[in-house]
Amino acid sequence: MLRHLPNLITALRMVLVVPLCWLIGAGRYDDALLVAAVAGLSDAVDGFLAKRFGWQSWIGGMLDPIADKLLLTAAFVSLALAGELPVWLAALIVGRDLAIVVGAIAYHNLIGRFDAAPSRLSKLTTVIQIAFVLVELLRLSHWVEVPPTLRMILIVITAGFTLASGLHYVLVWGARARHPARVKEEGK
Repeated sequence: MLRHLPNLITALRMVLVVPLCWLIGAGRYDDALLVAAVAGLSDAVDGFLAKRFGWQSWIGGMLDPIADKLLLTAAFVSLALAGELPVWLAALIVGRDLAIVVGAIAYHNLIGRFDAAPSRLSKLTTVIQIAFVLVELLRLSHWVEVPPTLRMILIVITAGFTLASGLHYVLVWGARARHPARVKEEGK
């Protein structure tokens, strides 16, 4: 029974999307920061449990990045709708994730099973996006003063890594789609 604990924690993290969006929309940034921190902590806990006790599963490997993307997308879109983030940044985040999902579905339907293992660049991008959301919520809750220049640098870094990660996925999976036989041979 405990073997399913990481997946349960991941599912609960997905449920946190609703209160996170509501709190941001209501301008309750202190509470939104708390929800985001709990979500981040739960991500670390489910990953630790899965690796430490060998409780990894295919469904967990799929659910974990979906939970991350749901929370991040919800946070960026909610912050943009609240007028606290540039709309283009939220659109870039959403556009990258949509491109990845559409590409994964197309690859699965046309070529074969899609391996959802994120690249190092994608993992780093997720960390940067999470850090950005937390800094934004800290700034909006007035716990930390973030100078406008530093905020602009963080926006540029977040956008740059998001764009680079999206392009990386397109290039890597595009090459795999053009040469599926080579990918199968390399996997042996």
